[in-house]
Amino acid sequence: MMAVARDINVQGEIRYNEPMSRHTSWRAGGAAEAFFIPASIDDLAAFLSELDQDTPIFWHGVGSNLLVRDGGIPGVVISASRILRDLDRVDHYLVRAGAGVPCTQLARQCVRWDFGPSEFFAGIPGTVGGALAMNAGAHGGETWERVAGVRTIDRDGEIHERVPGEYTVGYRSVTGPANEWFLEAVFRFDPDVKPSMDTMKDMLDRRKRTQPLGLPSCGSVFRNPPSDYSARLIEAAGLKGYRIGGAEVSDKHANFIINRDAATATDIEELIEHVRQTVLDEHGVSLKHEVRIVGDLKQ
Repeated sequence: MMAVARDINVQGEIRYNEPMSRHTSWRAGGAAEAFFIPASIDDLAAFLSELDQDTPIFWHGVGSNLLVRDGGIPGVVISASRILRDLDRVDHYLVRAGAGVPCTQLARQCVRWDFGPSEFFAGIPGTVGGALAMNAGAHGGETWERVAGVRTIDRDGEIHERVPGEYTVGYRSVTGPANEWFLEAVFRFDPDVKPSMDTMKDMLDRRKRTQPLGLPSCGSVFRNPPSDYSARLIEAAGLKGYRIGGAEVSDKHANFIINRDAATATDIEELIEHVRQTVLDEHGVSLKHEVRIVGDLKQ
């Protein structure tokens, strides 16, 4: 059964059997049964209100922290980052950012506005929406430390204003009202903290020196365990350069798995599990995924 009726009325674009390898930074994975690109928030709301309640929905940003299994994603994938790109100064220390704004863009603009601490956003490879969904962080800062409020949309197309107290936030985890997705956030910065363009540039330069940015990857695969670093544990287990199929543990940064040679999502997932099990056997530490793994196994 088709996830979305072909006669559903939208202003945007619906693609059927859309390869998710086009929409993830790993450049691997199966197809979305349906892939919707709304033309506006009103278009998105109307689409959701018409969608069958039994249709699974997966919200897609830029795919920088995502592995889609080779069997693809049933239901509909909604890719709204094109329409959620507003970035505005609300007052002296408040900034409103759409969920589709790249975190590096947020960091640069906040530094220009002299809002701090904001440089750490430059170390987050995805968008504001993804950062909100997982409490992404870098260089000692975390997204939800700065959140003053968010706007969300539910699967009926209704829009909600939410405050941080309605969410349970932890290290790389956020739990809130079910079946809602972030449209934008208001961030509050500290009047006593002045940002530094030099500090932000140093962060970006360090990423270039220490991470395999020119190759398909998802960024960090595993969360850091308490008082240690996943990359150190993986390297100490002798896994740098280890390959399964076209997937490889990076020689440059051991917590990165790169698509070296037309890797399948199965190659990548099997390598993730091999790394996790090897670190457990060698160090007694059970690493937790930072990457999100979704979709069906290939039949």
